[in-house]
Amino acid sequence: MKFSCTSSYQDDQSKDANEDLDHANALSLVEDAKKPNAPGYRGQGIDDDELAKAIQESLSMPSYQPYQPVQFLPRGYRICGGCHHEIGYGHYLSCMGTFWHPQCFRCYACGQLIRETEFSLSGTYPYHKSCYKELHHPKCDVCHEFIPTNRAGLIEYRAHPFWGQKYCPSHEHDHTPRCCSCERMESRNTRYIYLGEGRSLCLECLESAIMDAGDCQPLYHSIRDYYEGMNMRIDQQIPMLLVERQALNEAMEGEKYGHHHMPETRGLCLSEEQTVSSIHKRPRIGGNKILDMRTHPQKLIRRCEVTAILVLYGLPRLLTGSILAHELMHGWLRLKGYRDLSPEVEEGICQVLSHMWLESEIMPGSTSVPSSSSYAPSSSSAMPSSKKAAKSDTEKKLGEFFMHQIAHDTSTAYGEGFRAANAAVNKYGLRRTLDHIHFTGAFPV
Repeated sequence: MKFSCTSSYQDDQSKDANEDLDHANALSLVEDAKKPNAPGYRGQGIDDDELAKAIQESLSMPSYQPYQPVQFLPRGYRICGGCHHEIGYGHYLSCMGTFWHPQCFRCYACGQLIRETEFSLSGTYPYHKSCYKELHHPKCDVCHEFIPTNRAGLIEYRAHPFWGQKYCPSHEHDHTPRCCSCERMESRNTRYIYLGEGRSLCLECLESAIMDAGDCQPLYHSIRDYYEGMNMRIDQQIPMLLVERQALNEAMEGEKYGHHHMPETRGLCLSEEQTVSSIHKRPRIGGNKILDMRTHPQKLIRRCEVTAILVLYGLPRLLTGSILAHELMHGWLRLKGYRDLSPEVEEGICQVLSHMWLESEIMPGSTSVPSSSSYAPSSSSAMPSSKKAAKSDTEKKLGEFFMHQIAHDTSTAYGEGFRAANAAVNKYGLRRTLDHIHFTGAFPV
Protein backbone atom coordinates (compact mmCIF):
# COMPACT_ATOMS: atom_id res chain seq x y z
CA MET A 1 0.00 0.00 0.00
CA LYS A 2 1.29 3.48 -0.85
CA PHE A 3 1.32 6.26 1.73
CA SER A 4 2.56 9.86 1.98
CA CYS A 5 3.35 11.92 5.06
CA THR A 6 2.38 15.41 6.22
CA SER A 7 5.14 17.58 7.61
CA SER A 8 4.04 20.15 10.22
CA TYR A 9 5.59 22.75 12.52
CA GLN A 10 4.20 23.94 15.84
CA ASP A 11 5.11 26.97 18.04
CA ASP A 12 2.58 27.26 20.90
CA GLN A 13 4.33 30.36 22.37
CA SER A 14 3.76 32.34 19.14
CA LYS A 15 0.09 31.46 19.17
CA ASP A 16 -0.36 32.68 22.79
CA ALA A 17 1.40 35.98 21.99
CA ASN A 18 -0.92 36.62 19.02
CA GLU A 19 -4.02 36.02 21.14
CA ASP A 20 -2.80 38.50 23.83
CA LEU A 21 -2.18 41.15 21.18
CA ASP A 22 -5.72 40.78 19.73
CA HIS A 23 -7.25 41.11 23.17
CA ALA A 24 -5.29 44.32 23.96
CA ASN A 25 -6.33 45.91 20.67
CA ALA A 26 -9.99 45.22 21.39
CA LEU A 27 -9.81 46.82 24.87
CA SER A 28 -8.15 49.87 23.37
CA LEU A 29 -11.05 50.27 20.95
CA VAL A 30 -13.51 50.25 23.85
CA GLU A 31 -11.63 53.00 25.72
CA ASP A 32 -11.37 55.16 22.61
CA ALA A 33 -15.08 54.88 22.00
CA LYS A 34 -15.82 56.38 25.45
CA LYS A 35 -13.83 59.63 24.79
CA PRO A 36 -15.93 62.81 24.02
CA ASN A 37 -13.92 63.70 20.91
CA ALA A 38 -14.08 60.22 19.53
CA PRO A 39 -15.86 59.81 16.17
CA GLY A 40 -19.52 58.97 16.74
CA TYR A 41 -19.50 60.07 20.38
CA ARG A 42 -22.99 61.19 21.53
CA GLY A 43 -22.54 61.56 25.24
CA GLN A 44 -23.39 59.36 28.20
CA GLY A 45 -26.46 57.16 28.08
CA ILE A 46 -27.90 54.01 26.71
CA ASP A 47 -26.06 54.44 23.38
CA ASP A 48 -22.72 54.26 25.19
CA ASP A 49 -23.80 51.09 26.94
CA GLU A 50 -24.94 49.50 23.68
CA LEU A 51 -21.68 50.41 21.95
CA ALA A 52 -19.61 49.00 24.78
CA LYS A 53 -21.71 45.81 24.74
CA ALA A 54 -21.31 45.39 20.97
CA ILE A 55 -17.54 45.79 21.17
CA GLN A 56 -17.34 43.39 24.12
CA GLU A 57 -19.32 40.74 22.16
CA SER A 58 -16.97 41.17 19.27
CA LEU A 59 -14.13 40.00 21.49
CA SER A 60 -15.74 36.55 21.91
CA MET A 61 -16.68 36.07 18.23
CA PRO A 62 -14.51 33.59 16.28
CA SER A 63 -12.21 34.96 13.62
CA TYR A 64 -12.35 33.21 10.23
CA GLN A 65 -9.10 32.54 8.46
CA PRO A 66 -8.85 32.29 4.69
CA TYR A 67 -7.24 28.84 5.20
CA GLN A 68 -7.68 25.81 7.46
CA PRO A 69 -5.35 26.27 10.42
CA VAL A 70 -2.98 23.50 11.51
CA GLN A 71 -4.55 21.47 14.29
CA PHE A 72 -2.74 22.12 17.54
CA LEU A 73 -2.89 19.29 20.00
CA PRO A 74 -2.16 19.39 23.73
CA ARG A 75 1.29 18.47 24.92
CA GLY A 76 1.74 14.71 25.43
CA TYR A 77 -0.76 13.80 22.71
CA ARG A 78 1.82 13.17 20.00
CA ILE A 79 4.11 10.26 20.79
CA CYS A 80 6.78 9.35 18.28
CA GLY A 81 6.16 5.95 16.68
CA GLY A 82 9.91 5.40 16.47
CA CYS A 83 11.44 6.36 19.81
CA HIS A 84 8.10 6.44 21.71
CA HIS A 85 8.96 9.77 23.29
CA GLU A 86 6.82 12.92 23.25
CA ILE A 87 7.10 15.13 20.19
CA GLY A 88 7.67 18.72 21.39
CA TYR A 89 8.13 21.88 19.29
CA GLY A 90 9.45 21.68 15.75
CA HIS A 91 8.91 19.55 12.68
CA TYR A 92 7.24 16.15 12.78
CA LEU A 93 5.77 13.63 10.32
CA SER A 94 2.29 12.17 10.49
CA CYS A 95 0.51 9.37 8.64
CA MET A 96 -2.57 7.26 9.42
CA GLY A 97 -2.79 8.66 12.94
CA THR A 98 0.86 7.98 13.81
CA PHE A 99 3.59 10.60 14.32
CA TRP A 100 7.36 10.48 14.05
CA HIS A 101 10.36 12.72 14.62
CA PRO A 102 11.96 13.13 11.17
CA GLN A 103 15.08 11.35 12.38
CA CYS A 104 12.97 8.46 13.73
CA PHE A 105 11.14 7.73 10.48
CA ARG A 106 13.13 4.61 9.65
CA CYS A 107 12.42 1.34 7.84
CA TYR A 108 11.39 -1.36 10.31
CA ALA A 109 13.33 -3.95 8.27
CA CYS A 110 16.70 -2.36 7.46
CA GLY A 111 16.73 0.47 10.01
CA GLN A 112 17.69 3.11 7.45
CA LEU A 113 15.94 6.49 7.11
CA ILE A 114 12.99 6.61 4.74
CA ARG A 115 13.59 9.53 2.38
CA GLU A 116 11.28 8.47 -0.44
CA THR A 117 7.87 10.10 -0.88
CA GLU A 118 6.24 6.65 -1.09
CA PHE A 119 6.62 3.87 1.44
CA SER A 120 4.76 0.85 2.85
CA LEU A 121 3.10 0.63 6.24
CA SER A 122 2.35 -2.58 8.15
CA GLY A 123 0.40 -1.73 11.27
CA THR A 124 2.31 1.25 12.61
CA TYR A 125 5.66 0.10 11.20
CA PRO A 126 6.99 1.91 8.10
CA TYR A 127 9.07 0.12 5.45
CA HIS A 128 10.91 0.97 2.29
CA LYS A 129 8.79 -0.41 -0.55
CA SER A 130 11.63 -2.70 -1.60
CA CYS A 131 12.16 -3.99 1.95
CA TYR A 132 8.44 -4.65 2.41
CA LYS A 133 8.29 -6.60 -0.84
CA GLU A 134 11.30 -8.69 0.13
CA LEU A 135 9.67 -9.59 3.45
CA HIS A 136 6.01 -10.02 2.57
CA HIS A 137 5.63 -10.60 -1.18
CA PRO A 138 5.48 -14.39 -1.74
CA LYS A 139 8.25 -16.03 -3.75
CA CYS A 140 7.84 -19.02 -6.02
CA ASP A 141 9.25 -22.25 -4.54
CA VAL A 142 10.21 -23.38 -8.05
CA CYS A 143 11.94 -20.41 -9.73
CA HIS A 144 12.53 -18.44 -6.47
CA GLU A 145 11.33 -15.20 -8.09
CA PHE A 146 8.57 -12.94 -6.77
CA ILE A 147 5.23 -14.37 -7.83
CA PRO A 148 3.83 -11.93 -10.43
CA THR A 149 0.46 -10.24 -10.23
CA ASN A 150 -2.35 -11.07 -12.62
CA ARG A 151 -4.22 -8.66 -14.87
CA ALA A 152 -6.34 -7.52 -11.93
CA GLY A 153 -3.21 -6.54 -10.00
CA LEU A 154 -3.61 -9.44 -7.52
CA ILE A 155 -0.91 -11.93 -6.54
CA GLU A 156 -1.95 -15.29 -8.00
CA TYR A 157 -0.17 -18.57 -7.34
CA ARG A 158 -0.76 -22.31 -7.06
CA ALA A 159 -0.14 -24.31 -3.88
CA HIS A 160 0.03 -28.06 -3.28
CA PRO A 161 -2.78 -29.06 -0.87
CA PHE A 162 -0.48 -31.23 1.29
CA TRP A 163 3.06 -29.89 0.95
CA GLY A 164 2.06 -26.22 0.63
CA GLN A 165 4.60 -25.69 -2.16
CA LYS A 166 3.77 -22.31 -3.78
CA TYR A 167 4.59 -21.71 -7.42
CA CYS A 168 3.78 -19.45 -10.35
CA PRO A 169 0.82 -20.63 -12.45
CA SER A 170 3.07 -20.64 -15.53
CA HIS A 171 5.03 -23.64 -14.19
CA GLU A 172 2.03 -25.87 -14.80
CA HIS A 173 2.58 -25.35 -18.53
CA ASP A 174 6.34 -24.85 -18.96
CA HIS A 175 7.29 -28.54 -18.58
CA THR A 176 8.70 -28.14 -15.07
CA PRO A 177 9.30 -31.73 -13.82
CA ARG A 178 6.99 -33.01 -11.08
CA CYS A 179 7.93 -35.96 -8.85
CA CYS A 180 5.92 -39.03 -9.88
CA SER A 181 5.72 -40.08 -6.23
CA CYS A 182 5.15 -37.03 -4.01
CA GLU A 183 3.91 -34.62 -6.75
CA ARG A 184 6.27 -31.79 -5.74
CA MET A 185 7.69 -29.66 -8.55
CA GLU A 186 11.40 -29.52 -9.26
CA SER A 187 13.07 -26.43 -7.82
CA ARG A 188 15.56 -24.53 -9.97
CA ASN A 189 18.38 -25.25 -7.50
CA THR A 190 17.82 -29.04 -7.44
CA ARG A 191 17.73 -31.74 -10.10
CA TYR A 192 15.29 -34.65 -10.13
CA ILE A 193 16.24 -38.10 -11.41
CA TYR A 194 14.67 -38.89 -14.77
CA LEU A 195 13.34 -42.45 -14.77
CA GLY A 196 12.27 -42.42 -18.39
CA GLU A 197 8.77 -42.75 -19.84
CA GLY A 198 7.95 -39.22 -18.67
CA ARG A 199 8.61 -39.94 -14.97
CA SER A 200 10.91 -38.00 -12.63
CA LEU A 201 11.78 -38.71 -8.99
CA CYS A 202 12.82 -36.19 -6.35
CA LEU A 203 15.87 -36.87 -4.21
CA GLU A 204 13.86 -37.45 -1.02
CA CYS A 205 11.76 -40.15 -2.69
CA LEU A 206 14.90 -41.61 -4.27
CA GLU A 207 16.38 -42.37 -0.83
CA SER A 208 14.00 -45.31 -0.28
CA ALA A 209 13.06 -46.07 -3.91
CA ILE A 210 12.55 -49.73 -4.87
CA MET A 211 14.50 -50.28 -8.09
CA ASP A 212 14.46 -54.04 -8.71
CA ALA A 213 12.72 -57.25 -7.64
CA GLY A 214 15.50 -58.04 -5.18
CA ASP A 215 14.78 -54.81 -3.31
CA CYS A 216 11.05 -55.52 -3.35
CA GLN A 217 10.92 -59.16 -2.19
CA PRO A 218 11.51 -58.47 1.54
CA LEU A 219 8.80 -55.78 1.46
CA TYR A 220 6.41 -58.12 -0.36
CA HIS A 221 6.88 -60.88 2.21
CA SER A 222 6.45 -58.47 5.13
CA ILE A 223 3.08 -57.39 3.73
CA ARG A 224 2.02 -61.03 3.30
CA ASP A 225 2.95 -61.44 6.97
CA TYR A 226 0.81 -58.40 7.75
CA TYR A 227 -2.18 -60.12 6.15
CA GLU A 228 -1.45 -63.32 8.03
CA GLY A 229 -1.25 -61.31 11.22
CA MET A 230 -4.87 -60.26 10.64
CA ASN A 231 -5.93 -63.89 10.08
CA MET A 232 -6.14 -63.24 6.32
CA ARG A 233 -3.44 -65.67 5.28
CA ILE A 234 -2.78 -66.07 1.54
CA ASP A 235 -1.66 -69.66 1.00
CA GLN A 236 -0.92 -69.43 -2.71
CA GLN A 237 2.53 -68.27 -3.75
CA ILE A 238 1.68 -65.36 -6.02
CA PRO A 239 4.62 -64.11 -8.14
CA MET A 240 5.48 -60.41 -7.75
CA LEU A 241 7.22 -58.51 -10.55
CA LEU A 242 8.68 -55.01 -10.64
CA VAL A 243 8.10 -53.50 -14.07
CA GLU A 244 8.43 -50.36 -16.17
CA ARG A 245 5.41 -48.29 -17.12
CA GLN A 246 5.22 -49.66 -20.67
CA ALA A 247 5.17 -53.27 -19.45
CA LEU A 248 2.47 -52.42 -16.91
CA ASN A 249 0.32 -50.73 -19.53
CA GLU A 250 0.71 -53.68 -21.92
CA ALA A 251 -0.27 -56.12 -19.20
CA MET A 252 -3.26 -53.97 -18.33
CA GLU A 253 -4.45 -54.11 -21.94
CA GLY A 254 -4.29 -57.90 -21.89
CA GLU A 255 -6.17 -58.15 -18.60
CA LYS A 256 -9.92 -58.75 -18.85
CA TYR A 257 -10.63 -58.47 -15.14
CA GLY A 258 -10.32 -55.54 -12.79
CA HIS A 259 -10.50 -51.75 -12.63
CA HIS A 260 -7.66 -49.32 -13.11
CA HIS A 261 -6.83 -45.98 -11.54
CA MET A 262 -6.47 -43.42 -14.30
CA PRO A 263 -4.58 -41.43 -15.54
CA GLU A 264 -1.79 -43.70 -14.23
CA THR A 265 -1.91 -47.24 -12.89
CA ARG A 266 0.92 -48.17 -10.53
CA GLY A 267 -0.03 -51.76 -9.72
CA LEU A 268 -1.96 -54.65 -11.22
CA CYS A 269 -3.33 -57.97 -9.96
CA LEU A 270 -3.23 -60.30 -12.98
CA SER A 271 -5.64 -63.15 -13.55
CA GLU A 272 -4.64 -64.00 -17.14
CA GLU A 273 -1.60 -65.80 -18.50
CA GLN A 274 0.83 -63.30 -19.99
CA THR A 275 4.49 -62.75 -20.78
CA VAL A 276 5.75 -59.69 -18.91
CA SER A 277 9.13 -57.92 -19.04
CA SER A 278 10.32 -57.43 -15.46
CA ILE A 279 13.35 -55.53 -14.17
CA HIS A 280 16.20 -57.97 -13.71
CA LYS A 281 18.91 -55.80 -12.17
CA ARG A 282 19.02 -52.53 -10.30
CA PRO A 283 19.91 -49.75 -12.81
CA ARG A 284 22.68 -47.24 -12.27
CA ILE A 285 22.10 -43.52 -11.83
CA GLY A 286 24.33 -41.09 -13.71
CA GLY A 287 23.86 -37.53 -14.87
CA ASN A 288 20.44 -37.31 -13.21
CA LYS A 289 19.01 -40.22 -15.17
CA ILE A 290 18.71 -43.99 -15.09
CA LEU A 291 21.39 -46.00 -16.92
CA ASP A 292 21.77 -49.68 -17.85
CA MET A 293 18.17 -50.74 -17.29
CA ARG A 294 18.05 -54.52 -17.70
CA THR A 295 14.80 -56.43 -18.15
CA HIS A 296 13.91 -59.97 -19.08
CA PRO A 297 10.64 -61.51 -20.28
CA GLN A 298 8.85 -63.80 -17.85
CA LYS A 299 6.07 -66.20 -18.79
CA LEU A 300 3.29 -66.15 -16.19
CA ILE A 301 1.30 -69.37 -15.83
CA ARG A 302 -2.19 -69.31 -14.34
CA ARG A 303 -2.30 -71.76 -11.43
CA CYS A 304 -5.11 -70.12 -9.46
CA GLU A 305 -7.39 -67.13 -9.61
CA VAL A 306 -4.36 -64.83 -9.42
CA THR A 307 -1.50 -65.10 -11.92
CA ALA A 308 0.86 -62.41 -10.58
CA ILE A 309 1.10 -58.98 -9.01
CA LEU A 310 2.86 -56.23 -10.96
CA VAL A 311 4.19 -53.02 -9.39
CA LEU A 312 5.73 -49.98 -11.07
CA TYR A 313 9.43 -49.62 -10.27
CA GLY A 314 11.19 -46.50 -8.92
CA LEU A 315 8.71 -45.58 -6.18
CA PRO A 316 9.58 -45.07 -2.48
CA ARG A 317 9.29 -48.04 -0.15
CA LEU A 318 6.09 -46.87 1.57
CA LEU A 319 4.32 -46.09 -1.70
CA THR A 320 5.43 -49.43 -3.17
CA GLY A 321 4.19 -51.17 -0.02
CA SER A 322 0.81 -49.46 -0.13
CA ILE A 323 0.41 -50.59 -3.77
CA LEU A 324 1.33 -54.15 -2.82
CA ALA A 325 -1.14 -54.10 0.08
CA HIS A 326 -3.86 -52.90 -2.30
CA GLU A 327 -3.13 -55.52 -5.00
CA LEU A 328 -2.81 -58.35 -2.45
CA MET A 329 -6.33 -57.49 -1.24
CA HIS A 330 -7.55 -57.93 -4.80
CA GLY A 331 -5.86 -61.34 -4.77
CA TRP A 332 -7.36 -62.27 -1.39
CA LEU A 333 -10.87 -61.36 -2.56
CA ARG A 334 -10.56 -63.48 -5.71
CA LEU A 335 -9.05 -66.43 -3.89
CA LYS A 336 -11.83 -66.32 -1.27
CA GLY A 337 -14.61 -66.35 -3.83
CA TYR A 338 -15.74 -62.69 -3.86
CA ARG A 339 -17.34 -62.31 -7.29
CA ASP A 340 -18.84 -59.55 -9.42
CA LEU A 341 -18.15 -56.70 -6.99
CA SER A 342 -18.75 -53.16 -8.17
CA PRO A 343 -15.66 -50.96 -8.67
CA GLU A 344 -16.63 -48.81 -5.64
CA VAL A 345 -16.84 -51.84 -3.33
CA GLU A 346 -13.77 -53.74 -4.53
CA GLU A 347 -11.44 -50.77 -4.96
CA GLY A 348 -12.80 -49.16 -1.80
CA ILE A 349 -12.01 -52.11 0.48
CA CYS A 350 -8.60 -52.58 -1.19
CA GLN A 351 -7.81 -48.93 -0.47
CA VAL A 352 -8.77 -49.48 3.18
CA LEU A 353 -6.17 -52.26 3.49
CA SER A 354 -3.58 -50.04 1.81
CA HIS A 355 -4.37 -47.19 4.21
CA MET A 356 -4.26 -49.54 7.21
CA TRP A 357 -0.83 -50.86 6.25
CA LEU A 358 0.56 -47.33 5.83
CA GLU A 359 -0.81 -46.35 9.22
CA SER A 360 0.86 -49.37 10.83
CA GLU A 361 4.18 -48.32 9.31
CA ILE A 362 4.30 -44.66 10.29
CA MET A 363 2.38 -44.64 13.59
CA PRO A 364 4.27 -46.52 16.34
CA GLY A 365 2.12 -48.97 18.29
CA SER A 366 -0.75 -48.82 15.81
CA THR A 367 -2.36 -52.11 14.80
CA SER A 368 -4.51 -50.31 12.21
CA VAL A 369 -7.39 -52.72 12.83
CA PRO A 370 -10.62 -51.55 14.53
CA SER A 371 -11.15 -53.16 17.92
CA SER A 372 -14.52 -54.53 16.87
CA SER A 373 -12.93 -56.62 14.13
CA SER A 374 -12.27 -60.32 14.60
CA TYR A 375 -9.42 -59.87 12.14
CA ALA A 376 -7.01 -58.91 14.90
CA PRO A 377 -3.24 -59.15 14.47
CA SER A 378 -1.77 -62.52 15.38
CA SER A 379 1.18 -62.30 17.75
CA SER A 380 2.92 -65.11 15.90
CA SER A 381 2.76 -63.43 12.51
CA ALA A 382 2.50 -59.67 12.80
CA MET A 383 5.77 -57.83 13.26
CA PRO A 384 5.69 -55.68 16.43
CA SER A 385 6.17 -52.03 15.67
CA SER A 386 9.18 -51.92 17.98
CA LYS A 387 10.99 -54.37 15.67
CA LYS A 388 10.30 -52.43 12.50
CA ALA A 389 13.12 -50.41 11.03
CA ALA A 390 13.08 -46.84 12.30
CA LYS A 391 11.61 -44.37 9.83
CA SER A 392 13.22 -41.03 9.14
CA ASP A 393 11.12 -37.90 9.49
CA THR A 394 11.23 -37.58 5.70
CA GLU A 395 9.86 -41.08 5.19
CA LYS A 396 7.16 -40.55 7.80
CA LYS A 397 6.06 -37.38 6.05
CA LEU A 398 5.91 -39.25 2.76
CA GLY A 399 3.76 -41.92 4.42
CA GLU A 400 1.39 -39.25 5.70
CA PHE A 401 1.16 -37.85 2.18
CA PHE A 402 0.29 -41.25 0.69
CA MET A 403 -2.43 -41.67 3.33
CA HIS A 404 -3.67 -38.18 2.48
CA GLN A 405 -3.83 -39.16 -1.20
CA ILE A 406 -5.99 -42.18 -0.42
CA ALA A 407 -8.31 -40.26 1.90
CA HIS A 408 -8.80 -37.33 -0.50
CA ASP A 409 -8.95 -39.17 -3.82
CA THR A 410 -11.68 -37.57 -5.94
CA SER A 411 -12.45 -40.57 -8.16
CA THR A 412 -15.68 -42.50 -7.69
CA ALA A 413 -14.24 -46.00 -7.30
CA TYR A 414 -11.06 -45.22 -5.35
CA GLY A 415 -12.07 -42.07 -3.47
CA GLU A 416 -15.76 -42.43 -2.69
CA GLY A 417 -15.29 -46.20 -2.47
CA PHE A 418 -12.57 -45.81 0.17
CA ARG A 419 -14.59 -43.39 2.27
CA ALA A 420 -17.65 -45.68 2.25
CA ALA A 421 -15.55 -48.76 3.04
CA ASN A 422 -13.60 -46.99 5.77
CA ALA A 423 -16.80 -45.79 7.44
CA ALA A 424 -18.18 -49.37 7.41
CA VAL A 425 -14.96 -50.85 8.83
CA ASN A 426 -14.80 -48.23 11.57
CA LYS A 427 -18.42 -48.93 12.52
CA TYR A 428 -18.67 -52.71 12.16
CA GLY A 429 -15.11 -53.95 12.01
CA LEU A 430 -13.23 -55.51 9.11
CA ARG A 431 -14.56 -59.07 9.57
CA ARG A 432 -18.25 -58.12 9.61
CA THR A 433 -17.75 -55.70 6.72
CA LEU A 434 -16.12 -58.40 4.57
CA ASP A 435 -18.83 -60.91 5.46
CA HIS A 436 -21.51 -58.41 4.47
CA ILE A 437 -19.71 -57.72 1.17
CA HIS A 438 -19.50 -61.47 0.50
CA PHE A 439 -23.23 -62.01 0.96
CA THR A 440 -24.66 -58.77 -0.44
CA GLY A 441 -21.95 -57.26 -2.63
CA ALA A 442 -22.29 -53.96 -0.75
CA PHE A 443 -21.01 -52.23 2.39
CA PRO A 444 -23.08 -52.41 5.58
CA VAL A 445 -24.71 -49.09 6.50
